[in-house]
Amino acid sequence: MDQSADESGGELSVPSLMEASLALNSDGSRIAQARHLAAAFLDKVRHTQGVPVVTATVEIVQLIVSELVTNARKYAPGPALLRLRVADSVLQVELWDSNPALPAAEAPDPERIGRHGLEIVTALAQSLTVETTPVGKRVIVHVVLAGAGAAGVG
Repeated sequence: MDQSADESGGELSVPSLMEASLALNSDGSRIAQARHLAAAFLDKVRHTQGVPVVTATVEIVQLIVSELVTNARKYAPGPALLRLRVADSVLQVELWDSNPALPAAEAPDPERIGRHGLEIVTALAQSLTVETTPVGKRVIVHVVLAGAGAAGVG
């Protein structure tokens, strides 16, 4: 765990932060790679940080990553960047893409084919926010990895 000194010279405990990222091109070849990165990253979190990440949570995160990367590939004209971060047993999945248009979930319609990605991500995540950036947008999703809010727990 990282440590730093406070103003009085005492030690402050700073939660360790784990991070992984993947640059994505627009040809769609990285969707499977993004899913594998998410699973490997959560496995590393489980083993190095001792966070009890259950299999159901890994599968949920892989689905969220897949939906975000698929949407970026489909709607953004250029590159994208996937970033995964864990702090305090919460995973932040961040996807930046070059399209400034903000996504909007459509009303539920069981007869609609496709365009359910944002509905799925919203249902599975603890929170979802979308913000514009100087070039494009950033979608940020939080998933609880351990505790009462984690998949398969509670």
